[in-house]
Amino acid sequence: MDNNLICVRVTGLFIENDEILLVKQNVTSDRKWSLPGGKLECGESLADGIMREMKEETGLEIKVRQLLYVCDLPEADPSVLHITFLLEKTSGVLTLPSNEYESTPIHDVKMVPIHDLVSYGFSEKFIEIVENGFPDAGNYKGHKRNIGL
Repeated sequence: MDNNLICVRVTGLFIENDEILLVKQNVTSDRKWSLPGGKLECGESLADGIMREMKEETGLEIKVRQLLYVCDLPEADPSVLHITFLLEKTSGVLTLPSNEYESTPIHDVKMVPIHDLVSYGFSEKFIEIVENGFPDAGNYKGHKRNIGL
């Protein structure tokens, strides 16, 4: 592991009508569905990064409503600083991306009822956090598992 490297990853929660936006992507072997987002590019602000990722992955134009959580994954190589935002749609239509430049292409994009998240690989802890309106939003939560991801 190279201790001099860190990856900054931004993800977004977009919720509408008690449904949450998910993307299907072969990122880990234990879960195929995840929140939209990705790596921050050099010179990019956090807000610009999540806006770009949402447009690329879902076709939606968004704005950041609130910082939800800052977590880390120090055992990853490189280590990951994981920043999650609550988002609001400003325009656009939900669409599957072209994936022409993606090393891990997105296979599906859809809104999923919050109460069905377990069947998409999300933990009960994460569902509880969402249903309770993100208690402790805006705080550093330590390891990513502390928010059920």
